[in-house]
Amino acid sequence: MDSRPFFELDLASFDEHHIKELKKFTKSAFSLEDILTTANTLKYTREIKKILDDELKEPSEDFVRFFIPLVYDGRATQSIVEEFTGIVKEARKQFINEKINERLKSALSAEDEESSNTNEPHNAKQVIEDDGIETTEEEIEGYHIVKAILRQVVDVHGVFIRDTKSYCGILLDDNNRKPICRLRFNYSNKYIGLFSNKIEEKVPIDNPDDIFKYADRIQAVIAEYDEE
Repeated sequence: MDSRPFFELDLASFDEHHIKELKKFTKSAFSLEDILTTANTLKYTREIKKILDDELKEPSEDFVRFFIPLVYDGRATQSIVEEFTGIVKEARKQFINEKINERLKSALSAEDEESSNTNEPHNAKQVIEDDGIETTEEEIEGYHIVKAILRQVVDVHGVFIRDTKSYCGILLDDNNRKPICRLRFNYSNKYIGLFSNKIEEKVPIDNPDDIFKYADRIQAVIAEYDEE
């Protein structure tokens, strides 16, 4: 008998597929045959996921050699294998980042569609306040990108934009004591102000899309406020 569990559920962190599997254990849906089939599937799936995780973190020689003949016409000498080990690592990194950006941009598109249906002033090309503060289209785009990044970790209805003459602030709960980041787009050189322990670091960026590169740091700010 296999002593390892075929299914584990962490109540503090679970996904939709966990709920789908858990439903199979309810009285109305219980079937011993289905459970046994599920047990085998989940066991092998878990092991394969672990192998993939290990290979993606530190690709083995066999893993690297799998790709070489698919993209390289020469002999897979040891020096070529060593060279391709670095290439595989870089390809893995770029692939994961691109997939993350695709999901974030998809969420951003949904956010834009939602905003377009609310007739908010943020939908305007530019918003000019009575006090002379101008919220530009790039700042609005940056605001929506930040909301898309945070959608997985916080209710984005609590993420607010507050523009000033020197920067465009993005706040949690519309609270100046809870800055998420600052968009410093008012000059020829653009910066994003990233926070850690409420200390701002100004990081140069070329355009609002570069904000996606700092998704982890932006999400980490929310975790800091959750711990307060």
